[in-house]
Amino acid sequence: MSLLTNVMDHALDDGYAEASARRASEGGGLPRTLRAKLGLAAGLVLAALVVTLGAAQARISAPVVAKEREELIDRIEDETSAADGLEKRIEELRAEVGERQRKALEQHGGDQGQLVALLSGATPVHGPGVKLVVDDAEETEDGGGGPRESSGFADTGRVRDRDMQRVVNGLWQAGAEAVAINGQRLTALSAIRAAGDAILVDNKPLVPPYTVLAVGDGKKLRTTFQDSADGQYLHVLQENFGIRTSISDQGEVRLPAAPSLIVRTAQPSETGAGTGDGRGAAETGKGTS
Repeated sequence: MSLLTNVMDHALDDGYAEASARRASEGGGLPRTLRAKLGLAAGLVLAALVVTLGAAQARISAPVVAKEREELIDRIEDETSAADGLEKRIEELRAEVGERQRKALEQHGGDQGQLVALLSGATPVHGPGVKLVVDDAEETEDGGGGPRESSGFADTGRVRDRDMQRVVNGLWQAGAEAVAINGQRLTALSAIRAAGDAILVDNKPLVPPYTVLAVGDGKKLRTTFQDSADGQYLHVLQENFGIRTSISDQGEVRLPAAPSLIVRTAQPSETGAGTGDGRGAAETGKGTS
């Protein structure tokens, strides 16, 4: 109780009280002389002037900054519109070039013009065939050390470019007349490559699931592919790595024309000594690398 009483009676520590009394005796606190008061007032006025000038300057420059921002936005929108217009024009020119290439193949292909156009992917096709869907495993995890590991690849349940290469080549070998992956028509010069975990077909990235459409005798094409080495390879991927696959006959599938064609020509040898192979106006074939 004595301690509580002492605390209540001496709320201010004696040291603080002594320092406060000493400061009061020495003239501390607010300035007492006229000169000191004038100095304090001048300092306050100067500080207020600086704050006022800063606020005024910010207020004056605000419209200028806003105007520059609007001009920058307008320039960005104009340049974006111009870029969109150029991209549209590029697509139109590509379509025009592709159409002229298709007409050239049909015109100079002779009696086999339609066959040449079909094999080169120069024309859309439709007819009976098969639909093959290949998708990643339900749970894909990054890892390593498995039998599917190679340089730049992890042992996962993801579909790889080499898997799609074997699928497409297996369909060609089974008798497919035309093949497309996710609407991307394949030709004899098409390439299936990888960029990281993404699969590129002719440098265009594809997103799983990968839907492969092939034109041909549906039942025969499906049976021949499933019995082939490439079909068994796909079955092994399904059994060992959980990659999901399904194949079915289709009464009619529609494949678009290839977006761009590379036409190569060959000239017969003038000497006739057998140095030239005498191939025709367009080189076609099957096989995807």
